[in-house]
Amino acid sequence: MVLLENEVFLSQLTKIFQKSRGGGSVTITMKRYDGRTRPEPRKGRKPLPEPSEYLCLIRASCKNKKISTVIPPKDVNKFQQAYCNLLKGNLDGLKKLKKVKTKSKATQ
Repeated sequence: MVLLENEVFLSQLTKIFQKSRGGGSVTITMKRYDGRTRPEPRKGRKPLPEPSEYLCLIRASCKNKKISTVIPPKDVNKFQQAYCNLLKGNLDGLKKLKKVKTKSKATQ
């Protein structure tokens, strides 16, 4: 997985959306990230200190291409606006699902 800067992440995500327009899917995940690169210590050992502020980790994957970025709290609003505009521009190729009509028990 490649860790990118926020602007580079958005441009790469745009390219991923364009490549997957013909076929394929894009998976995006967002989660709280405390900046730790090591796992939690076992019971009985000294715990890791709590972070002063949490970050936001965003990952995107399509087929074998995986990218990610970490957003500090002060940049969340600016990134969220750019991310929202990117999604609005690229989510128009979704297929509509056909609803299957089922007979209810009351009409039988």
